[in-house]
Amino acid sequence: MNNKDQILFNFKLNKNYLDQDYYLSSSNQEAYKLINCWPKWIKKTINLYGEKFSGKSHLASIFEKKTACIKVFSRKFSDETIQNFKTKQAVIIEDLDENFSENLLYTVLNIIEQENKYLLITSLEPLNKFNFKLPDLISRIRNCLIIGIKNPDDNLIYALLIKYLSDRQINIDKKLIEYIIKRIDRS
Repeated sequence: MNNKDQILFNFKLNKNYLDQDYYLSSSNQEAYKLINCWPKWIKKTINLYGEKFSGKSHLASIFEKKTACIKVFSRKFSDETIQNFKTKQAVIIEDLDENFSENLLYTVLNIIEQENKYLLITSLEPLNKFNFKLPDLISRIRNCLIIGIKNPDDNLIYALLIKYLSDRQINIDKKLIEYIIKRIDRS
């Protein structure tokens, strides 16, 4: 049987992003603690960065459940969004990249500062590595707390594999899981 003759099942799993479903390890513990110490953040703006599937969105969802906030993906962020978040205590901007309007980001950072609100930005790279041109924006970015999620260690990979397999009611031998852990891509 070749690949095009195979029938694949597309089992959709709900992503609930619950606090108790977030697995901790040395790679993500600092970010998790920071999200959970809100509102006692030392800075009003947090940039949480890490590779795809590192857990940024899960942490953002945990934060969202703790606050009266608005959560928007960067590609959908607009001037209208700014009007909507003025009544909220926090804003989450997911997946920020260098295509985001510098003027819009500067406006958001000013509102956060002036109105004593909180901002959580997730991105693949730290904001201080972006090639922003607006000097005032660069200055505001320097005042953000930037925290990264590192690549997962073996213990986290093991826990996640067990969880994902369990969610799908798949039982496999422990030795096979150890085999996978030694060979799985960490990025």
